[in-house]
Amino acid sequence: MALPKYVSFTEVVSKLPFSSTHIRRLIAQGEFPKPVKLGLRRNAFVEQEIIDWIKAKRDGAAA
Repeated sequence: MALPKYVSFTEVVSKLPFSSTHIRRLIAQGEFPKPVKLGLRRNAFVEQEIIDWIKAKRDGAAA
């Protein structure tokens, strides 16, 4: 089993057409994948969860 790849909040914001504030709001509302804690001061997102979220949004918009 391969280890998941992690991406930073900055990377997520740079790849999506949303502001950082909007992404934080989506996380708080449970509508966006939550980051995982990697250390005392380090949080990151599982890249595959972000990819799956984008695909779900894309597929939902096409319906």
